Amino acid sequence: MTSFEVFTPDDRREIAFHRTMAEARGADKPGIVFLGGFRSDMGGTKAVDLQAWARAQGRAFLRFDYTGHGDSSGAFEDGCIGDWFRDAMDVVSALTTGPQVLVGSSMGGWISLLLARHMPERVAGLVGIAAAPDFTEDSMWASFDADQRAALTAQGRVELPSDYDDGPYVITQKLIEDGRNQLVLRDRLPLPFPVHLLHGTADVDVDMSRPLKLIDHADCADMRLTFVKGADHRFSSPECLALIQKTVMEIC
Repeated sequence: MTSFEVFTPDDRREIAFHRTMAEARGADKPGIVFLGGFRSDMGGTKAVDLQAWARAQGRAFLRFDYTGHGDSSGAFEDGCIGDWFRDAMDVVSALTTGPQVLVGSSMGGWISLLLARHMPERVAGLVGIAAAPDFTEDSMWASFDADQRAALTAQGRVELPSDYDDGPYVITQKLIEDGRNQLVLRDRLPLPFPVHLLHGTADVDVDMSRPLKLIDHADCADMRLTFVKGADHRFSSPECLALIQKTVMEIC
């Protein structure tokens, strides 16, 4: 079992994390923070591979589990976007120094944009991998039929099938309602740093229109989008991992 450290921002949360400190040769470069996706954990291929790359570069790196995910405390069904954003903000504030390159995968792309909106002085750049801002409203709620919406209201939860191996998604009324307080594609979204978005054309979870909408909406002077033909939502083939590394290097 791989060891990890635990950060306790308060008496209700224990956030598991892995951190690599910068070496002298990388001390003058921004650190890197990986933000995982919905129901993902920090042990995923992209996070682990990017940490190994950062270590080889002498760069500071941080990956962590939101509450209710992986090795952190709490139950997934009790959480919502606002809770996981608070986890990310507390972790970045306490466990990193100076500006960071945020690498957000799927939901982590949304969390990264929330961080950028609330603490832009701590963001050196942003890399979105199949970024899914506002997905609780624009993807989940928008796709629910009348029966699902009624069940969500009456029972406070609804189960959605999953294409992965971790069982059905339990979507709570709290997740949907809180998500409406965290939307980033409705109001002005200034991003005063480089933003590079990576997206696979075979992604069946986040439509290719989503990064295009983000580019059209955001106020950013240096914003780029790369589509990778045939890449799926995991975006973790050797070629995709190499592209993530290259993109982080370009941001810096």
